[in-house]
Amino acid sequence: MLTIRQKFAVHAILIAGAVFMFLPFLWMLSTALKSFPESMMTPPQWLPERPQWSNFKEVFVQTDYLRYYMNTIVVALARMSGQLLICSLAAFAFATMSFPGKKVLFFIILSNMMLPQQIVIIPGFMLMKQLGWLDSFNALIIPGLASAFGIFLMRQFFLSLPKELGEAAQIDGSSYFRIYWNVYLPLSKPGLVSLAIFVLIASWNDFMWPLITTQSDGMRVLSLAVASFVGEFSTEYPLMMAAAFMALLPLIVIFLFLQRFFIEGIALTGVKS
Repeated sequence: MLTIRQKFAVHAILIAGAVFMFLPFLWMLSTALKSFPESMMTPPQWLPERPQWSNFKEVFVQTDYLRYYMNTIVVALARMSGQLLICSLAAFAFATMSFPGKKVLFFIILSNMMLPQQIVIIPGFMLMKQLGWLDSFNALIIPGLASAFGIFLMRQFFLSLPKELGEAAQIDGSSYFRIYWNVYLPLSKPGLVSLAIFVLIASWNDFMWPLITTQSDGMRVLSLAVASFVGEFSTEYPLMMAAAFMALLPLIVIFLFLQRFFIEGIALTGVKS
């Protein structure tokens, strides 16, 4: 049982950590409201003398930002939908079925999590080129429809569910797919929400893959739009921070609404191995 002093110390540390984590977002918004000379001042000043709200409008003037937003939404939602279906199906097989080479195949899938993304960029680019998918949604979406992490996450969650539920459904004559769809998925909302948030954040922030697989302005995503304000001789920091702040808002809103499922899913995925 913690004493009053210990509780106060714990809460003080948590509040200090929260403030420390919030400072970058505050600095981003502050810079987004500054003029260019103010953003280059030394020492830097936290608050602008006169907020430049026009910076947000200027982002849309200098770039086709709304198009980039729509491209990012399409890519993120498509990747998320694909991973929720494909990863959960594969995870269900690894968690509930017995077949030859199951452990070896799962080990091969897990080994992909140990490989840096940079290793597969060149082979992936060559494959997209041979398929004729460069500068298209195919290149941005299809390689991200499944992931080793998603399979691992959902497998761990499925293992935390009672096996008796699936066995009872089998006795009643249900097929594996019916057990997966009617028994396991309805009970896996926290795990599915966790995977959806992970995939959504990764897709939203993806920079390297869209950079090498797209060339036209019409196929750009938000990460490339933010980077476009970096010039050869100078960087438009206020416009860059304004674009980054607008790109960040949807993720913050989604996490605030779904954080309960996210925390519950992370807590339950490590129950069994």
